[in-house]
Amino acid sequence: AIVSVANAKLADRSRIVKMRQGPNGRNEDNGRPIAGPAYRARIANEEFQAVDKIKKQQNTKKNKDAPKEKPAPWKMDIPTKSGEEEMTMDNSDVTMLNEQDGEDRKLSSIYSGCCYNYQNYDAATLCATYGNDCESGETPSHDSGDSDCEHDGLSFIGISFSVNTANGNPYSYQLCDQFPMENIIDRDYDYVMSLDEDGWLVGGGYKTFDYSGKMPYIDSSHTELLRIGNMDPDTGGTSIDQVYEAMSEVVFDPISIYPEYLKGGGGHHSNDDGGDDCAESSDVTLVVSIADGYNDDDGGSSYGGYENFLTELFTAMDNVGGGPCMDDDDTDPHVSMARGVKFWSSYHQSQYMIEANTEIAVWQAMYPYGVVIGSSGSASFPPGHSGRKQYVGYGNLYFFFDRANITKAFAPARDLGTTEAYYSTFLAKNDASSFYSASYSVSSNYGSGDNGGGDCEYDPYGWKSTSAIDHDATDGWELPPSCKQEGETFFGIPLSQASDSKLQSTSTFQNQFDFEYLTDRNYTYVGTFGTNHGWMVGEEVGNSVGSIVDKDTAHIPLFYVGTTNPNLGGLSLGNMIKIAQHIDFGKLYIKPAFVFVDGDGHVKLQFEADATSALGYLYDSLCKELGISWNYDSPSNSYGLYTNCAMHAAGDRASYGCGPDNGNQGGFCPQMILAYSPRFQSEDHAAAYLERCNSYVDYWRSLYPSGVAVGTNDFCGDGGCLGLFLNRYDLYNVFKPDLGGSWVEYHGASMAPTFSPAPTWAGGCDEPHNFHLDKCFRKRYKPKSTVVAWDALGSIGQFSTMFILFMALTLSISVFVTRAKKKRRKGESYLGFFFRDLTRRKKKKNRGRKVRNNDLKESMLDDNKSRASRRRSKSRGGSRSGRSRSKGRSGRSVSSRKSRGTSRNRRMRSETLQPKVRSDDSSAVSGEKQRGGVMDFTAVQLQPSQDQDDNRQQLV
Repeated sequence: AIVSVANAKLADRSRIVKMRQGPNGRNEDNGRPIAGPAYRARIANEEFQAVDKIKKQQNTKKNKDAPKEKPAPWKMDIPTKSGEEEMTMDNSDVTMLNEQDGEDRKLSSIYSGCCYNYQNYDAATLCATYGNDCESGETPSHDSGDSDCEHDGLSFIGISFSVNTANGNPYSYQLCDQFPMENIIDRDYDYVMSLDEDGWLVGGGYKTFDYSGKMPYIDSSHTELLRIGNMDPDTGGTSIDQVYEAMSEVVFDPISIYPEYLKGGGGHHSNDDGGDDCAESSDVTLVVSIADGYNDDDGGSSYGGYENFLTELFTAMDNVGGGPCMDDDDTDPHVSMARGVKFWSSYHQSQYMIEANTEIAVWQAMYPYGVVIGSSGSASFPPGHSGRKQYVGYGNLYFFFDRANITKAFAPARDLGTTEAYYSTFLAKNDASSFYSASYSVSSNYGSGDNGGGDCEYDPYGWKSTSAIDHDATDGWELPPSCKQEGETFFGIPLSQASDSKLQSTSTFQNQFDFEYLTDRNYTYVGTFGTNHGWMVGEEVGNSVGSIVDKDTAHIPLFYVGTTNPNLGGLSLGNMIKIAQHIDFGKLYIKPAFVFVDGDGHVKLQFEADATSALGYLYDSLCKELGISWNYDSPSNSYGLYTNCAMHAAGDRASYGCGPDNGNQGGFCPQMILAYSPRFQSEDHAAAYLERCNSYVDYWRSLYPSGVAVGTNDFCGDGGCLGLFLNRYDLYNVFKPDLGGSWVEYHGASMAPTFSPAPTWAGGCDEPHNFHLDKCFRKRYKPKSTVVAWDALGSIGQFSTMFILFMALTLSISVFVTRAKKKRRKGESYLGFFFRDLTRRKKKKNRGRKVRNNDLKESMLDDNKSRASRRRSKSRGGSRSGRSRSKGRSGRSVSSRKSRGTSRNRRMRSETLQPKVRSDDSSAVSGEKQRGGVMDFTAVQLQPSQDQDDNRQQLV
């Protein structure tokens, strides 16, 4: 039968466009918008004007004399017209200029909401619309090989090679003084192009603000000896208490390790673009061996009985009831150094292998019979228990709950022998320059991987604008041209929450979604994970599979900026913030779409990719200002600050991203990773898990039909903020929409916001909408001058001031107590004496001038002045004798006579300082006896005595 095909076309507005065109092909109404954001903004303005007009008329009727004021936009009630979709407005949807302008700003957030086209779609239907499979469950399944083991685990017993270095994480353990592991990694990216998000697992870990943006984990280098696996006895595992009990029964000697060689290869050999074999990733591994059968020179027993140790260990685990999930044999000794590694070329890979194996050849020369691993320092287990540090020692075995979490150390049965101790402490006590100066021949048989043997070089011009979407987080990046270092820094939306069941050190950034419903804590559907990471929304302490106990890192990555190292093509962190602070974007509304498993086996939550939403406009702005130059498109911003390492092109737009309405050729695709490579029990379990998750997504879609701007009362209260992430672990800076300000959120470093270039609402700092602005914030929370002065002293100055005040107070109290003991009355309390002493009127003491030198008895004045001086002396002597006589009346006559005698002796002493008296004025001499008050001691010129031989003195 012949089937006829009829052409059909959905109703659109093309007819309106044709009707609006005049005879010359131009719009007669000057291009008035009929759809899109400009159309919705125009509708909103018309409704504002209509409501404003109605309210003015009502106010005029009620009170003609009342002033006519334009109501604030956030106080308006905007009616919804019938037949049109509901449009939500909120307090910060319209931002006003200063009172001087009086005009409304037409920002991108003049309207709110998103994702109107697929409101009636459920998650399963929308999943198929996006081209994904959410029903079949065709994912990598779990097969443990043992029917009694329900799911595997990652816990193990092993030896640690952890070191603490200057360029690494400061909290890394120093458990290995024998091998400088930092010498065999490429931290400077001389040979390596990129690694997975964990970076180098050895050599000290990573700092928080590392240029590469790798996860700030401590050094987790180790070699496994026995994989314990699952820690849940109910599902075939072995509990921690059982492991501790078994190890307490095992007696072992120090185990010696011999380094063999470093090799490449392994891993899943993925490449993001699927075409360039040089972009394939691989693992880097250090192969080691157990030095068995080596005897100590001084007659000690063999400490290399490794086989005997394994026999005792398995026996002890069986005695305590070890579960079937534990391995039946020991693990091949090796140290996993990095995963998902991509080299610049096969030549770079070969050069790295030669350099690293040359370092290992030096170790082999220093330790020809192996060496016992250990350290002379101290450490606390598990991490963070700094108050319970213990001596590390040499030859320890450790129980790793996960690769980054040592919970207990087990010491060997004996101390090191003489030879053992010599080698174990050789590098710490001796100069090894002679070993490094020697020449070594390195074998080329190091298993460099599939692309290591040929002539292959990565082509940066094969980079694609879809790299951000296609990128596998468990692999390294494929870098664009002129970028010499990878980076994990990105702009995104924070979605994490704090929970009592998770190890958290961050705040709650949103309360609209609880992603706990999308996890499988009981491992009903998921058997284990393909990496050391568990659920990205936070892993529980004591999880049975031994996944790394991460905090909640839920987020939506929007724009990957790359490395923060300007010397290698990146953009510094401060410049990233500077540019983002001046990007005007509206509230970021998001709406969950469906949960699916991508092509790399990762479980993700897809959000609707609405290119016309505020999120789409923000992506366009970031590409225009920070995207890389690509296909004749170049970025442009007012600062002239650019990067070569962003994973988005300058010409990319949200309309080129994923989704049925977009071109599927760009980097715009809002997704959130729930788990890396979960291995389901079976395909049926995977399908059941996806069905359960999407049922809950349908609930969210019905709850937020137009999307939601996430936030909390304490974080981004109005919702819809943008975050700058150092990596998925650390949110550093937050930006409010509508130029509402920005602040540092890293570990709660500051109050929000600390920067705001936005114009204020009408009303100045009295308007609540302006409280968060810099000027108003400083005005409302201006500290007192005393507080500023006190803070300016610093800790040392404050301590010194308090110490001086304390010493002054104690000295005053001591003086008071001493005075009170001497002068308080009988039965009088210290408090009573204090008030009496405080209110008592103190008497003035008239102390005469005493002349101790009796040899100066010559008269230095003439007779007239001498007689006047004697009369004044008599007058003063009389007053003194009078006081003496009054005092003597109350005592005995003997004391009275003694007092008068003392007064006469005082009057016989000559005084050298005399008042000014004129000899020709007799009234002045006589009046001197009666005049009281201040004496005139003006210096006068002394005349030579007429009688030099007259040494007589007048006695009274």
